[in-house]
Amino acid sequence: MAELAALEDPKARAVNERHGDDHGVNLGKLRALAKRLKTQQELARELWATDDTAAKLLALLICRPKDFGRDELDGMLRTARTPKVQDWLIGNVVKKSPYAEELRVAWSADPDPVAAAAGWTLTADRVAKRPAGLDLPRLLDVIEADMQDAPDRLQWAMNTTLAQIGIEHAGLRARAVAIGERLEVLKDYPTSPGCTSPYAPDWIAEMVRRQGS
Repeated sequence: MAELAALEDPKARAVNERHGDDHGVNLGKLRALAKRLKTQQELARELWATDDTAAKLLALLICRPKDFGRDELDGMLRTARTPKVQDWLIGNVVKKSPYAEELRVAWSADPDPVAAAAGWTLTADRVAKRPAGLDLPRLLDVIEADMQDAPDRLQWAMNTTLAQIGIEHAGLRARAVAIGERLEVLKDYPTSPGCTSPYAPDWIAEMVRRQGS
């Protein structure tokens, strides 16, 4: 914790706070510290328990994802207060867990929008990588009904799922684009030159163009 405190950088904090995160540690320096510490599961648990955002991020870099139980991961999500911690927990840990699918199903139906967003993030990943067994038309039904009025993080995750269905599944592409065009979610999202818009119809069109499919 003393080392993390010594890495505090006001400029990094200002940038992080603009994205909803409450720490001042440069992520490159945080990764360098994690590389030196290597994997230490019990230290990771102790760091997580501090409820300090930088400590939680470090914990996610030095933990063994498969050593966490299902209920433990569920509890971690519910105490992951900031966007970066939530993203790293899902991307670095839950996706590698044997409980990923069980949690995907449970979280997707959770009334807590943070948990629901995590479930839909896992769903988007499955749509792209392992779609067998998913009811894709039913997912489009839910997106069409619920995405427009969903809280920001949940809306973003549902929109990502919509785009992935359109990109990866040609038979559902027209419907995915039509849903995006009707709902207009993220249509006016500011996008830097050279970057792909998160607006689903544009995102789908660009990725299909790149794939040549």
